[in-house]
Amino acid sequence: MEMIADILLVAGALGAGFYCYILSRRLNRFNDLEKGVGGAVAVLSAQVDDLNASLTAAKSVSEGSNVALEDLTTRAESVAQKLELMMASMHDLSDPSDEPAAHSDVVAAAQPAPKPAPVPDPDPEPLAKRAANGPIFVRHDRSQGAS
Repeated sequence: MEMIADILLVAGALGAGFYCYILSRRLNRFNDLEKGVGGAVAVLSAQVDDLNASLTAAKSVSEGSNVALEDLTTRAESVAQKLELMMASMHDLSDPSDEPAAHSDVVAAAQPAPKPAPVPDPDPEPLAKRAANGPIFVRHDRSQGAS
């Protein structure tokens, strides 16, 4: 009986050793840096580092954009204040049509001068007859016409 117990004990120890050997091989494949989970962890770690670097760069760019935007906003507000002042000063000016009749000489001086009366055509011959007789635009000597 002791011998059977010893054989079973040795068989159990050999089975446990074989099971440990298979588990160690599976664990080595699991931790393999090229194919296993270890490789996936290494790739993910590298991607996290890349994302941290790009996040840092994006923060610096956004801070620069924020500063530029604040500058533009400040400039726009100052221009808006100037425009408001200009509009307020334009409201202080009166419209010429709203002025009383006492200032009619100022209003009349601001109006353009009347156009001169048209000069009658010295040649009473109709235009169609002149076109048939020769060119329409003819240069006349003014010294001969004055006599």
